[in-house]
Amino acid sequence: MSAGKRGDTLCFFINGKKVTEDHADPETMLLPFLREKLRLTGTKSGCGGGGCGACTVMVSRYQPATKTFTHFSANACLLPLCQLHGAAVTTVEGVGSTKTRIHPVQERIAKAHGSQCGFCTPGMVMSVYALLRNKPQPSMDDITQALAGNLCRCTGYRPIVDGCRTFCQEANCCQANGGANCCLNGNPDEPEDEKPRLFKEEDFLPLDPTQELIFPPELILMAETANPETLTFHGERVSWVSPTSLEELVQLKSKQPAAPLVMGNTNIGPDMKFKGVLHPLIISPSRVKELFEVSETPQGVWVGAGCSLSELRSLLEKLVPRFPEEKTELFRALNQQLGNLGNQQIRNVASLGGNIVSAYPNSDLNPVLAAGNCKVVVVSSGGRREVPLNQDFFIGFGKTVLKPEEIVVSVFIPFTRKGELVRAFRQAPRKEASFATVSTGMRVFFSEGSRVVQDVSLYYGGMGPTTVSAAKTCAAIVAKPWDDETLSKAYDILLDELVLPPSAPGGKVEFRRSLTLSLLFKFHLEVLQKLRETNVITDELPEKISPLPREIQPSLQEFQAVPKDQSAQDPVGRPVMHRSGVSHATGEAIYCDDIPKTDGELFLGLVTSSRAHAKITAVDVSRALQLPGVVDVVTAKDIPGKKFRPMFGYEEELMAETEVSCVGQIICAVVADSRAHAKRGAAAVKISYEDLPDPIFTVEDAIEKSSYYEPRRWIEQGNVTEAFEKVDQVYEGGMRMGGQEHFYMETQSMLVVPVGEEMEFNVYISTQWPTGIQEAVAETLGISSNRVTCHVKRVGGAFGGKVTKTGHLASITSVAALKTNRAVRCVLERGDDMLITGGRHPVLTKYKVGFMKDGRIVAVDIEFYANAGNTADESTLVAEKILLHMDNAYNIPNLRGHGAACRTNLPSNTAFRGFGVPQGLFLMENMVNDVAAVLGRPADEIREINMYKGPSVTHYKCEFSPDNLHRCWDECKLKCDYSSRRKAVDQFNQQSRWKKRGMSIIPIKYGIAFAEGFLNQAAALVHIYKDGSVLVTHGGTEMGQGIHTKMQQVASRELHIPTSKIYISETSTGTVPNTCPSAASYGTDANGMAVKNACEILYQRLEPMRKKDPKGCWESWVRAAFFEKISLSSTGYYRGPDLYMDWEKKEGRPYAYFTYGVSCSEVELDCLTGDYRTLRTDIMLDIGRSVNPSVDIGQIEGAFMQGLGLYTLEELKFSPSGLLYTRGPSQYKIPAVCDVPLQFNVYLLPDTDNPHAIYSSKGIGEPAVFLGSSVFFAIKDAVAAARSDSGLVGPFGLDSPATPERACLACSSTFTQKIATSEPGSFKPWALNL
Repeated sequence: MSAGKRGDTLCFFINGKKVTEDHADPETMLLPFLREKLRLTGTKSGCGGGGCGACTVMVSRYQPATKTFTHFSANACLLPLCQLHGAAVTTVEGVGSTKTRIHPVQERIAKAHGSQCGFCTPGMVMSVYALLRNKPQPSMDDITQALAGNLCRCTGYRPIVDGCRTFCQEANCCQANGGANCCLNGNPDEPEDEKPRLFKEEDFLPLDPTQELIFPPELILMAETANPETLTFHGERVSWVSPTSLEELVQLKSKQPAAPLVMGNTNIGPDMKFKGVLHPLIISPSRVKELFEVSETPQGVWVGAGCSLSELRSLLEKLVPRFPEEKTELFRALNQQLGNLGNQQIRNVASLGGNIVSAYPNSDLNPVLAAGNCKVVVVSSGGRREVPLNQDFFIGFGKTVLKPEEIVVSVFIPFTRKGELVRAFRQAPRKEASFATVSTGMRVFFSEGSRVVQDVSLYYGGMGPTTVSAAKTCAAIVAKPWDDETLSKAYDILLDELVLPPSAPGGKVEFRRSLTLSLLFKFHLEVLQKLRETNVITDELPEKISPLPREIQPSLQEFQAVPKDQSAQDPVGRPVMHRSGVSHATGEAIYCDDIPKTDGELFLGLVTSSRAHAKITAVDVSRALQLPGVVDVVTAKDIPGKKFRPMFGYEEELMAETEVSCVGQIICAVVADSRAHAKRGAAAVKISYEDLPDPIFTVEDAIEKSSYYEPRRWIEQGNVTEAFEKVDQVYEGGMRMGGQEHFYMETQSMLVVPVGEEMEFNVYISTQWPTGIQEAVAETLGISSNRVTCHVKRVGGAFGGKVTKTGHLASITSVAALKTNRAVRCVLERGDDMLITGGRHPVLTKYKVGFMKDGRIVAVDIEFYANAGNTADESTLVAEKILLHMDNAYNIPNLRGHGAACRTNLPSNTAFRGFGVPQGLFLMENMVNDVAAVLGRPADEIREINMYKGPSVTHYKCEFSPDNLHRCWDECKLKCDYSSRRKAVDQFNQQSRWKKRGMSIIPIKYGIAFAEGFLNQAAALVHIYKDGSVLVTHGGTEMGQGIHTKMQQVASRELHIPTSKIYISETSTGTVPNTCPSAASYGTDANGMAVKNACEILYQRLEPMRKKDPKGCWESWVRAAFFEKISLSSTGYYRGPDLYMDWEKKEGRPYAYFTYGVSCSEVELDCLTGDYRTLRTDIMLDIGRSVNPSVDIGQIEGAFMQGLGLYTLEELKFSPSGLLYTRGPSQYKIPAVCDVPLQFNVYLLPDTDNPHAIYSSKGIGEPAVFLGSSVFFAIKDAVAAARSDSGLVGPFGLDSPATPERACLACSSTFTQKIATSEPGSFKPWALNL
């Protein structure tokens, strides 16, 4: 509609350079403009919806009225380009680079080991940089708030926080840098005993604010021009108007009442992007001064509706100290909600008016504004009117009483009166950066000296399609004394008044209903407290509920120093920074989608099934082919080679032809000249289906219909049936464990480039298995592997999710490249990635355990059922690994396990860090907990009694020594002061009714390497060039685990040269063929030995040169060797151990060795809401002699946090028809900074070695995931304490993840007991229970 019209010229600055755009498209966000138009690829795309922070930039503006500059962080993925007229944008490239100088923020995050895969690092840098521009000496609280909107899947956040902590005033104490020997402890100076540290703060560059980019003077002049003009921009489908006066805005809106007003684009943006909503005209009122005016009156304050939530927050913070406390009750309640609403980047752009009129049902602000008697002024061509914010204002989902042409100009926030109290409460799936499950605003007014209620208002969000008022409940409280009796009647009325049907959207119905009561109870306690403080009442008060602790404490990372006689040049065993750490922090590190576009390159968009089990009756691509930019459609008919990928005895279709078996299965693909055109083309393809009967979604359905992938395995030691007859007690139980999304920060990305002759292809891809991709592409195209070269520079996180699924996507992309004879790029959007690629297997288990009164477990029979999804993938291997690890650390004489991978109509699940072990061990530990609960004994005692002792044999007849397991257990108990803290927890629980603490200590025995022996081999290729520089290539891919850094250390030691002379460019099938996947925690073990082998050969070849010229240097020996015609290139090879498992004989040696560890965690739980904080975690791991302690500790912390997410936070929700609801960070919560244990200590077991791996080290990538379960069991311990207050003892069910919902309901408080549960089967639930 708007294409072809001439618009205004957009003018803004990026990194100090002027940018003018004559054809700014309103649908273009800043992110693609930076990445594709300006080639500034440091700003990453992680989710596209403002939820992950990977695209954070800093926006600066000049305020002519005050002649000041504002700097704020924002998400480039939601910032419309057209909104940036007159702004100065700073990206990570503008902060610092290795070519000029790096900025202290970049240096500190890199050198504190705060980057692993590095994909989230530029966003982290920008969030902290924007903070420092406003506050050069921030507090710890400022830093954690600044980072709250940035997600990281690799590090576990601790090193990022530690690096940034060095900017704080309170950080200049040695304790803050992990120094155990703090000066505050008054210990004498003994430098020779100083413990090694991960980084030295004293070496950092100081922060120098004078070095920052200045604000462009041209923009100051532009902002000060007397009469700004209206700006209009026309795009392909959308026009954008930015008026300059209220009068003009009113005229525009009266002519175009349906056109949305866009300020922060945090509401309209995601709607247009994810829901396909199209607005032909967008009005941007950001230059209308009247919308930003603030004025005070004796009754309160008027705030312009255009003010951002951050501006509102700082305004309220300034107002509170200026007035008596009694007048600022509402200000303080609003401020509290603003601290939790969205994240810093969202609050910096989202407006107050937008927040009100978007009328979200679970809005955080609207219940408080309504309870506080706020009102808005609206204008239209019909004039100006005041509208109160009350129950009549919100009339439906996203709808208010305002007419389409009316504009909210200002919001009135009144002062409170003496005797008036306002409070706000919320509960959300994650403590920060998360939509509320239930939010409230509550106000009560007493006349002076009385406890009789004059007026009360209670508003709730999340309890229906709108913000709701509990008017009947209020009527029951008014004119009554505020006491337990009045309130207990109010609870019953409230329950009847706020009803949710059992199939209400969003689910969690019982939890939401119980929250309405428990949040009112919290208000009740606060009111009593206040009445007591003002001497209105003298009653004995129930406990005061203080908020959960949130201060992050300095933590310890203990590792062994290298031997005193080790050469200073030898880097092995030292905490060397990730070799790309600085490049990550400057945005210079290149990922797959950062590769520049080639001429004629096309983009691939996938068309996926919208049905779970159906026949395809027709595929109509005609509409798609007519759309602008669409070049072609690729279907299964275009595949010249194999249309299937063979997977462990099954075949997986690349593109469905006749039938679909899950929502999200790929049917065809659209290729177009841009991402946007490919996406629109894919949406225009019409698929017709004929549904097939009885889709299978849950494990129970699969068991009932015997829907399994073969082989199903079982294993037994001893005689379980006989043993059950001889035990003192038998307990039968079961539990359910949810799945997990990989949520690698870089989504599936690939670029397939036809070379142009002899069917040769270059594949640039983000994968863990280059050879697997090479084979998949070759077989799909019907060509030989030598025509396909696969290149992997680095991977932005993988965790098992970039092995098989990536092969399918690469195959489809290569077919498109073959068909069009052009380069084709495929980068999945986060929602598609989550929908298509599957994740960790949900597992259902049933068990029977027989034990003696003294705590010895004698017989166990367990059945494991994994939900594999619609294809086999690696699911049967996952089921096998579950069985091989089910004993964990316990010697159970009679043990039997059955494992099955269930075939269902959900997207196929795949490998995920731990590969079934986190599920199998978790279910065993839960069973041990149940035994302890039945016997009424502490769980750690039962664990100790049953642990392997002395020379031991596993249930698959493999011998091992558990000595280091016991050392880890004893050391961990000692380091974490277990017994005295356990007593303190019990004491706390006796004194506290509504908050409980829990503590748990959990061991692990984890088998390292591939049970399929052939996968343990590795190769390397090392070149020495004539100038003495060395190029190393090996078969491992760098995905954040630091393998390239460790290989550099290996080469440095073996060649006796500094790491600066060694470079690793990429992993390529053209240099090292037939590689195995980087997986199973075996990457360093295998590739390290191969690199070592190659370097030893080369060092040996140089021996004659060294003898001839002993005083020479490395360079002279290398030059001499060349002239002596000695080869300076060598391959290296490592066979790997011959591991196997014989399932017929039920015996084998599937693992090279075991990694042992123990984790102890303590939590504090709010029983009324289910919220918890991990107060402290101590991890002790035996990883042999670490090749690189900083990398290994980073792996441990990152794995632990991923486990914490798995067991307590991350929930995949599917609709009853099999559609994944949770397709992005706004619905699916991975751990954020707020979830890190407040004290997070990691200790590497000293004085230990491992003859089975390089330099006596051990594999470490996966084991610590399971240790995250120590937080789950600590929560369960706290829940047990709460239950005992209600008279409930003994074992109880708590499925994983232990979300606030599950924890709260399990506490079984007086409030949850009031909620009637709906009979399963009597209604259609909102989501499947997997």
